[in-house]
Amino acid sequence: MLDLAQQPACDYFPRRDDPGPDPVYPLQMWLCSSCGLAQLLADPTVPEEPRGTEPAALVAQAADAVERVVAAGWLPERGAVAEYGSPHGGSWLGLLAARGLVPADDGGRASVILDCFGLMHAADQQSALADRAARVMPGGVLLLQYHALSAIMRGRQWNALRHGHYAYYSTTALAAMLGAVGFSPRTAWQFDLYGGTVLLAATRDGDGLGGPDEGVQALLADDMRIGVRDPSAFLGLQRNVQTHARNLHDWLAAERSAGRKVLGYGAASRAVALLCHAQVDRLLLPAVIDTSPAKQGLRMPGSGIPVADPAQLAVRRPDAVLLFVPDLLAEVRNAFPQVEAAGGRWVDVETFGS
Repeated sequence: MLDLAQQPACDYFPRRDDPGPDPVYPLQMWLCSSCGLAQLLADPTVPEEPRGTEPAALVAQAADAVERVVAAGWLPERGAVAEYGSPHGGSWLGLLAARGLVPADDGGRASVILDCFGLMHAADQQSALADRAARVMPGGVLLLQYHALSAIMRGRQWNALRHGHYAYYSTTALAAMLGAVGFSPRTAWQFDLYGGTVLLAATRDGDGLGGPDEGVQALLADDMRIGVRDPSAFLGLQRNVQTHARNLHDWLAAERSAGRKVLGYGAASRAVALLCHAQVDRLLLPAVIDTSPAKQGLRMPGSGIPVADPAQLAVRRPDAVLLFVPDLLAEVRNAFPQVEAAGGRWVDVETFGS
């Protein structure tokens, strides 16, 4: 349903002095006609992404999620928890420890098994989900957080497709996957993070907790409306690739011609394919600012744009800062008021996709 052609590995950031060229690999999203899972069929890249700084929006969403799960009565007052986290960073264990849960032994069973954007990084989806389900104690709960495929399609977030992300879940497909390991979704919570994320609570069949509640049923109905199993419904994603890239390139070229300085912010893996498709180089975008020390001194794969530390915002005094992760807007405006104080503005890169 989505073909981004040959792309550099979006999680490998070469040294700034590495001249390249960077190797490229096919990047395609396929839809399984049997189970309905949107997925990569193969990924020849090797994950090497330097650890980024956890966004405040992600931290806030985790705290909100725990509060909502507690309020709904889905967390035990005590017991063990095992977490399958994302390789991009972030953990809920501190929040859950404050609720009386202790980390389970390595490989041991727990009353709460939590997966926060971790499952999508598993090449063998069936095996990975079976492993998580097997560790849930009788009467326990499996919590799965994922970027909803319906949100990706509705927002035309084509650059959600990345190497290393093997699966893109609709609630419909995930419910079927859970059924294959003897689990059923019971309830769900929705969040604005990434344009639409879901935290799904599932339990073992036979626990006597009934079927999916209204929240899950609403997600399933939304999947049906948007057509998460209909290949033709994905056409908007593919069409938006060239529109997004062309609009971004034209804007950057116009800003440069007018003598205005533009920097990027957020050396995120989602920015890699966009910059490559838009044929943006360091002449159009001299640097991408990032707070992660592990990324500073490296460069964006494919485009060769250097990653710089935030001090450059004050040094270069940009007229505009192109924000590659829209969820960071409130955080960066608060952290770097000098941008707007000097007459600059923050520009959401997603606005060029409409």
